[in-house]
This record gives sequence, C-alpha cells and structure tokens, in this order.
Amino acid sequence: MKAVLCKSWGLPDTLVVEDLPDVVPGAGEVAIDVQAAGVNFPDVLIIQNKYQFKPELPFTPGSELAGVVRAVGEGVTRHKVGDRVLAFVSTGAFSQQIAAPEKAVMPMPPGLDFDTAAAVTLTYGTSHHAVVDRAALKAGETMLVLGAAGGVGLAAIEIGKALGARVIAAASTDEKLEVCRQHGADALINYTTQDLREAIKTATDGKGPDVIYDPVGGVYAEPAFRSIAWRGRYLVIGFANGEIPKLPLNLPLLKGASLVGVFWGEYARREPKANAAAMQQLMGWMAEGKIKPHISGRYALAETARALEDMAARKVTGKVVIQPQR
Repeated sequence: MKAVLCKSWGLPDTLVVEDLPDVVPGAGEVAIDVQAAGVNFPDVLIIQNKYQFKPELPFTPGSELAGVVRAVGEGVTRHKVGDRVLAFVSTGAFSQQIAAPEKAVMPMPPGLDFDTAAAVTLTYGTSHHAVVDRAALKAGETMLVLGAAGGVGLAAIEIGKALGARVIAAASTDEKLEVCRQHGADALINYTTQDLREAIKTATDGKGPDVIYDPVGGVYAEPAFRSIAWRGRYLVIGFANGEIPKLPLNLPLLKGASLVGVFWGEYARREPKANAAAMQQLMGWMAEGKIKPHISGRYALAETARALEDMAARKVTGKVVIQPQR
C-alpha cells in the first residue's frame, strides 16, 4: 500500500509517497481501506513541528478519514469486515490503509458518501465544542465568525444557525462570503475592503456580537474583541493568519467579557463521553439537513503536498479531501 511520509520537519514539498507493507491490525485495532481523508490546517503545522501535538519522525500525516473495514484485531466487537466507517486518529490518514484503535472508529451514517464523512470529524467537532460547549451560544444571540469560509468557519455558521442564533460571517473575498451566505450566514463582512469595527457595529446595531469565533488570529483579533458585546465570549480556535495576537487585558475587563480557549483534540481525549454525545447531535443535524460539509477540492494521494500548500495559502473554501485509492 502507498502512504505519504513526513521524514523531516518542513513545508509540504518535503513530503514523499512511498510503498509500505499492508497494515495488520493489532489487538483492539480496526484496519481500514481509506477512501477519503480530510485535510485540515493543523496538518500544515504538524509537518513543520509547529503544532501542540508533535509526533516522532517519520510519520504519515492526516487525522480524519472514512473507508471500509478490511480486517479487525483481537477483541474488536463493534466493527466487522466490510463496514463503512469514519475515524479520527492522531496521524496516519494520508495513506491507502490504516490501523486505528476501535474507540477512534464509528459507523458512517446511512446515505453518507466517503468524502463528506471524512470532512466532518475535526471541523464540526471543533466548532460544536466551541460554540455549544465553550460559548454556550443561545437562540437569539449573535455570533461573529472570522475566517468564516474555512472548514471550521462554515461549520460554526451551520451550528450557530442550528441553535437559532444570528450569524455574521467575515472573510477576505466576496466569493468566499457568497459561500458563507449559502451556508446560512445572516450578514456578511469583507474585512479586506471594509473597516472591521465599523462593519461589526453596523451589523449589530452597535451592540456587538455575543460570541466571536476566531480561527484566524493576527490583526483581526483586537478590533474584533473591542467590538464584543457585554458579557461576550471570545473563542480562541487557532491562528491561521500565522500570528498569535496579544490582547490588552483591560479589554475583557471593560466588557465583562471572556477569552475562551478551544482545543477539541484534548477535549475529545479527556471527555470522551461528552464528545461522543456531541458527535451524535452532529450526525442528527446532518440527517436533518441542518449541516452539510462544503467540499471544494479533491486530490489524489500523490497530490497531498499541493493540497496542504493550498490550505497554507488560504486558497481553500470549506474542506478539501485526499482520495488515497486514486
């Protein structure tokens, strides 16, 4: 079988595709023929040794996947050969086969295709944990989503609307904002052509958003926080801009506001029952048509480096997936 390998820390062009032995599941493991693997911004950081999680070299990047069970190890009872499943793992998804712990594997909902199944776990898991658990967004409240056309941003929009909130989407181009509108955004801000603070003021009638969802960081963080509503919650998701902002701590004091950290991977590890319940709610919303991942690109395994380069250059709208069997 073929797999992408990161043999030394570096940019995507340092990755290689090599032939490896077929996987054999150990005790408690499920071997899967990977049909699709989701690409996420942390994948860009992990191969450069710039992420919270630091695997040992060499390793295969990629954390979310969907496929078909090819074999099961001793003690596995919840899955059998031929089952269509999705999984979230620490590494290894950018390959034609993977052996995943049984607890990391779940059945694919009926009627779901592999590409969509591979685009759900991290983005929607992160956004559900952020919006529902950490921010406790309520019906009737307003949420501002920065970087709204990315995978987690679109997921946040859909989750906000499923909860009955009003959602303002901010992105860098009108084309990206149109995708946000199609996924339910009530108001749009182009922060390349508009003054962010003035646009937020106009969109909220001067009140400010109750929740700000920020996976971007950089120069937008401070003006956004200065615009937050009284008792607002500012969700720190990540730093796709590449710059970790420094906020004056008098700002949360003046607004009675909260800075709230969001680290879904650690949440899923520490609170597996709560995470499983969240995934069940997401699957229910998907069955009802309230959420649907937007997949803007599909790449063969040999094109993995290009997929990551497009992600790093912020050319991606919604999600892109690797199709390892191509």
